[in-house]
Amino acid sequence: MSAGFCVTAPDGLPEVVPGDDLVELLAGALARLDLPAGPPALVSGDVVVVTSKIVSKAEGRVVTAADREQAITDETVRVVATREHPGGVTRIVENRLGLVMAAAGVDSSNTPEGTVLLLPVDPDASARALRAGLAARLGVRVGVVITDTAGRPWRQGQTDLAIGAAGVTVLDDLRGQTDTHGRRMDVTVAAVADEIAAAAELVKGKTSGRPVAVVRGLTHLVTAEDGPGARSLVRTGPEDMFALGTAEAYAQGWRDASDGVTSRR
Repeated sequence: MSAGFCVTAPDGLPEVVPGDDLVELLAGALARLDLPAGPPALVSGDVVVVTSKIVSKAEGRVVTAADREQAITDETVRVVATREHPGGVTRIVENRLGLVMAAAGVDSSNTPEGTVLLLPVDPDASARALRAGLAARLGVRVGVVITDTAGRPWRQGQTDLAIGAAGVTVLDDLRGQTDTHGRRMDVTVAAVADEIAAAAELVKGKTSGRPVAVVRGLTHLVTAEDGPGARSLVRTGPEDMFALGTAEAYAQGWRDASDGVTSRR
């Protein structure tokens, strides 16, 4: 198992527009890597990390939206929390992919005026297609992670996480193993795909014009099969301890209590 890895974000990827062949664009950019380990081109065992924004653009998920709020509403399945602020209202919602994030993942940055970007319809399928395309085009077996940015409960700031994945270990289940002191681990399941996404964002950035990164040195995490995808990272149902925001949960508690009083009369 590798004790280290390196990450690079190549230059040279042109502006992506609807209908572009993203595999061809990536193949060109990934032929010019600047990694300290291995050859200066994509090789089997690498992990290709792609910002969802360019996947959405290539797949035509650019929509005209004079009102971004309406686009958010259209992508919302369930409202988790809303908070007013001087600039308007922040909405934390569950979107059509089952992801809970601000504004349903609708993005108005780095897109033409009067348009917004929606997330890919099926990011796992997009990751599988990119993986297969790179294998056919370059003859390599790589992992692919598609990322987006989100906030987290209890933590300030945002970080990138995996919303699509293929050919890479998504969760590393360490339960049943022992730690360095011989103690059994009963709850540790590492979100490997999210960790890869966050590491890649350190070199991609939001304003650098580098929407793709390559992680080398994690060959042990690249799998022969496409795998379950990033959808398996989403916590749902009874396991979701944050199904509502604090104010919403408090209000729901009052409603439930009131209904109980009414039913007993």
